[in-house]
Amino acid sequence: MAACDVLVVGGGPAGSTCAWRLVQAGFDVLVVDAASFPRHKACAGWITPPVFDALQTSAREYGASRFVEAITGFRTAVVGGPQIETRYGRTVSYAIRRTEFDEYLLHRSGARLRLGCRVDRVRRTEDGWVVNDELAAPVLVGAGGHFCPVARALNASPRGDTVVAARVVEFQMDAAQEAACTVDGSAPEIYLDRDLTGYGWIVRKGSVLNVGFGRLGASGLAAHVAAFVEHLQNLGRLPPGTPAEWPGHAYLLRETAARALVGDRVLLIGDAAGLARGCSGEGIRPAIESGLAAADTLIAARGSYGRAALESYRSRLDGRLGPVCASSEAARIPPRVRSRIALLLLRSRWFTRRFLLDRWLGP
Repeated sequence: MAACDVLVVGGGPAGSTCAWRLVQAGFDVLVVDAASFPRHKACAGWITPPVFDALQTSAREYGASRFVEAITGFRTAVVGGPQIETRYGRTVSYAIRRTEFDEYLLHRSGARLRLGCRVDRVRRTEDGWVVNDELAAPVLVGAGGHFCPVARALNASPRGDTVVAARVVEFQMDAAQEAACTVDGSAPEIYLDRDLTGYGWIVRKGSVLNVGFGRLGASGLAAHVAAFVEHLQNLGRLPPGTPAEWPGHAYLLRETAARALVGDRVLLIGDAAGLARGCSGEGIRPAIESGLAAADTLIAARGSYGRAALESYRSRLDGRLGPVCASSEAARIPPRVRSRIALLLLRSRWFTRRFLLDRWLGP
């Protein structure tokens, strides 16, 4: 039986950041992940400047040997409507490649790693947890994404959470595709679905192109993705030979997720906790901030990991992410009315910047 102080299930940004903070504090941390790194991760792959601040690094330091590109604006439209370009005159986000970003965070954590190890069994014991009948720890951190086995162990009964389903492809363009691609790397393109329950994007990262579409609820996703692809092809935004198979993933929104985050000797972070921002679906910053909040909670607990001792995690999370906002009033408006309002308002450069980009994407 391999033992450690803290067992983290999931080596993505949430788990690796939590492990990093704990290792800095002197904990013996073991991170388990089913994947081998570097790995492909279905994600748009851009981050805001506060992410580098939270990680105590900089875009320049990170980008010394990895891809990073400053984003200074966005191009936005309702699918089928006119496109508006908004420029900020400053860096508001950074495009990164998740294969590089996730591997960087995991290996800089300093934690012991057990990669290529799928977690099939999670068992509570009198003084902690045992995973796969071979890994033991007094406290468990679930960071394995939407389908995290620790989240299943802590939330035995489904609560009817509303899932956001998405499909994303990121691929290396060849010389001909690069020449044909007209997407500006400094200005990702965002296309809102006409009923405002989903949106698509296209982001250029040097010679790599990332395209995806996400929607509230999985019903009808394939048809919406097909329509989005057709729209991009009609605009000439997708180069010939773009892969037809787009991997899928799912996540929960913090505003509507009903998952328990804290239990006896266990915490959930990142997508395992359902922390994505409801407006944009951003998950990287909530993952990192929750990893730091969980680590600080465990450090403060001083070895006492009962539920009462870990409840401060919630307030730490609110302190880093802000309190949970009420659901959008727009959701109560009939879809046809929402579509008409969106088509009108999103023709305005002022409205697009102030109410879509500034409030939604938070540049």
